[in-house]
Amino acid sequence: MSIKNQVQLITYADSLGGSLKSLEMVLNGYFMDIFKGGIHILPPFPSSGDRGFAPLTYFEIEPSFGTWDDIKKIGEKYDIAVDLMVNHISQKSEYFQDFLKKGKKSQYADYFLTLDKIWPDGNPVQSDIDTIYLRRKVPYSEFKIIDTGETIKVWTTFGKSTPSEQIDLDVNAKETKDFLTKILKNFACNGVKIVRLDAIGFVVKKPGTSCFFVEPEIYAFMNWIKTAADFFGIEILPEVHANYAIKYSMAERGFWIYDFILPYMVLDTMFFKRNTELYRYLKNRPEYQFTTLDCHDGIPVMPDLEGLINEDDAAAIVKECLARGARITRVISEAYKGKNGFDVHQIVGTFYSIMGCDDDAYIASRAIQFFVPGIPQVYYAGMLAGENDILAADRTGEDREINRHNFTVEEIGTAMEKTVVKRLMKLIRFRNDVGVFNGEFAVIDCLVNQIQLKWTRDEDYCVLHIDLVDYKSVIYYRENGKEEELIL
Repeated sequence: MSIKNQVQLITYADSLGGSLKSLEMVLNGYFMDIFKGGIHILPPFPSSGDRGFAPLTYFEIEPSFGTWDDIKKIGEKYDIAVDLMVNHISQKSEYFQDFLKKGKKSQYADYFLTLDKIWPDGNPVQSDIDTIYLRRKVPYSEFKIIDTGETIKVWTTFGKSTPSEQIDLDVNAKETKDFLTKILKNFACNGVKIVRLDAIGFVVKKPGTSCFFVEPEIYAFMNWIKTAADFFGIEILPEVHANYAIKYSMAERGFWIYDFILPYMVLDTMFFKRNTELYRYLKNRPEYQFTTLDCHDGIPVMPDLEGLINEDDAAAIVKECLARGARITRVISEAYKGKNGFDVHQIVGTFYSIMGCDDDAYIASRAIQFFVPGIPQVYYAGMLAGENDILAADRTGEDREINRHNFTVEEIGTAMEKTVVKRLMKLIRFRNDVGVFNGEFAVIDCLVNQIQLKWTRDEDYCVLHIDLVDYKSVIYYRENGKEEELIL
């Protein structure tokens, strides 16, 4: 299949009404002509933590969400994307629980990356640990094997708890590859068209390296899983938060990538009312990308924008976002902070709140996203112009919950009456239905406090004009020989 060059929705299974059945109802009732590009359903599987990203299994759907039949029903009208956490699985999964009981005698023992596969005696070397791009204080957890009483160290890249809830998989093992292949087959049988490969950059662990996107080994694995996915007619979307050079290399090798740079560049454009940084970026980026402004995590800063940003400007942007109620996550490893110790990993908040709940600024931001080459994705909270859920973040202790509000059917109905949501829907319809977006893209030089982005195809064209002084946005276009104007 080929990915449609139209707008996609990102949502949790329970974020639009509480279940997959309600999601289908909301899609059919409000968004039938809006998300023609498909629906990315964030992990709908049974999970022990991290809002689905610590899956127990991929062969079932969390019962409170629904069933695979519900996924297939949505898939009759929309291309479905789901996540595969290639780097890890839940500590509570049947696979790791069997390993915890039987140790090396478990049929699943080869699934997991015990430290004796990295260091011969199973004890980590501190100089190697110091080189690793850490996502927690140490990259492993200790467990006691029930049958033998021995203590064993297992690699765990992620997780706030000790021991971690997310156990890393050994992707070099034949057994693990067979497991991943079975998952892809099950996805295909249930109508999944796109698989987002979560945390794929961490799958290769090699002493003396950062253990992040280790070349050439990472490409060997990516090529393997792409071949497996191709066999089942599935497109893959690797999720990698890294310096832009790594992602550009991926694009050159024919992989879809995420444009994790664009959201920050839009902030720079909106906050400083200038086009300079955005224009510089747009003139030198690959087009083979998925674009976002918001998602279930946050707006990337470091390491995604390393070498692309002025740290003083970044600090000012972060300060303004915090003033508007956002939260931040920080880089842990010293080696991956900025030159002056700048350590902001992501800015967490709804994009509408980060835009100061200014309708014009918000629509202008979306217009930039939709005009930039790539497949646009809109997060459900952004679709409904949701505001920061401070209470949820404070109640759970998880700052990312500020942008993960679950909307009731009634709240969705209310949001659909907002003027800003109606304006966004008008913009999405234009992006979906005008064929010129399959043509040629150009950045038009203009005054520093303006944006002009242009698409042409044969005799047709469309130009986005934004006045950054007041954030007013207009699209001028010609289609089928007729000149038109769309005020957003």
